[in-house]
Amino acid sequence: MEELKKAVALKYEREKDNAPKVVAKGKGVIAEKIIQTAKENGVYIKEDKYLVEMLSNLELYEEIPEELYKVVAKIFIFLYTQVRRE
Repeated sequence: MEELKKAVALKYEREKDNAPKVVAKGKGVIAEKIIQTAKENGVYIKEDKYLVEMLSNLELYEEIPEELYKVVAKIFIFLYTQVRRE
């Protein structure tokens, strides 16, 4: 049996948040919609099964736990450098 696709969306506002927050999450059709919406809006998509599993366990609008700071920071650094190049 094929495993359902999962997706989690994060948001971080430096002036307002202490850490990135989960703003959307889901599996199956909901995950596909999250991914589709991200693509339509030019939002970077990072495929990482382990990270999605960890983030899926968080509640909506919950900040990511400290043990995920480094991995999520690497993603945000990558995004920042891509945006600056454009």
